[in-house]
Amino acid sequence: PTGLSALLCRAAMTRLLADDLLPFHCSREAEPDNGEEEVLLQSEAVQRVFINKMIEVALEWNQDLPTLPPPKFQCCVHAIKNGRRKMEDKHVLLSEFNQLFGVEDAVQRAFYAVFDGHGGVDAATFAATHLHVNLSRQGALQSSPGPALKAAFKRTDDMFRSKAQRERLRSGSTGVVVLIHDQELTVAWLGDSQALLVREGQEVVLMEPHKSEREDEKQRIEDLGGCVTYMGCWRVNGTYAVSRAIGDFDQKPYVSSDADSITVRLQGNEDYVLLACDGFFDAVQPSEVPQLGASEAQPDGGTGQTVAQKLVA
Repeated sequence: PTGLSALLCRAAMTRLLADDLLPFHCSREAEPDNGEEEVLLQSEAVQRVFINKMIEVALEWNQDLPTLPPPKFQCCVHAIKNGRRKMEDKHVLLSEFNQLFGVEDAVQRAFYAVFDGHGGVDAATFAATHLHVNLSRQGALQSSPGPALKAAFKRTDDMFRSKAQRERLRSGSTGVVVLIHDQELTVAWLGDSQALLVREGQEVVLMEPHKSEREDEKQRIEDLGGCVTYMGCWRVNGTYAVSRAIGDFDQKPYVSSDADSITVRLQGNEDYVLLACDGFFDAVQPSEVPQLGASEAQPDGGTGQTVAQKLVA
């Protein structure tokens, strides 16, 4: 169960952080120039220790299992890479956000994200690994989820810059995140991945994706000294079609890492929220999503997974 997984990871991580991790520190030839102390760990060695901690906790809990939180949301995923050599997209499903990070208040939180990588998988993998962790460390999370998500995007981009400089990486990734907290839903995004809410069989458009042909994005880029040109599609300085992303440091600040966010009140009659990359929304209009989902779910009581497969297919 995902609830047990979250509690198990939390308990194992607490024990790991209580240990002396100095033997696992990586040697550094040069310190980062961002003014912050950065500690790099030997990932494979630390991973082995973490797994051992999980085994310790599991053996202890075998006799006295903690109370598990009841599942609240059903999550379904379907992804295809089409003709690409590698799948460059990543996703995160974290219905037990509070349990994983030890957030102790009366507000239930669930975190979901899609990251659409380009130029390699590194940026998308990094974002899927770190963004929710960075969100958990934002002091504004409990009072202002929107600004907290935007700060988490920015922090993730700054962290990936250090990795990209060390390893000479050139990849980038768009991203869209949905945070459900109590009776509200907050969306934050960079680039052209999107989230769409379906309520009583009708689409509810939540956001406007960051594309270089948007007039305000074009003006922002030109004000910085860049340009937007048409080369099969509109591109920033003749390179990327997205105007905001994690990574793509060869085109910063024209390709911005400043996320946008919006918060909406949930009414209790929502059907589902869909997160998808631009490849989906290039082929399917938002107005078509409710009908496509309903056509699969209604005739034979199809599951959420069959709906996800139908939408992507």
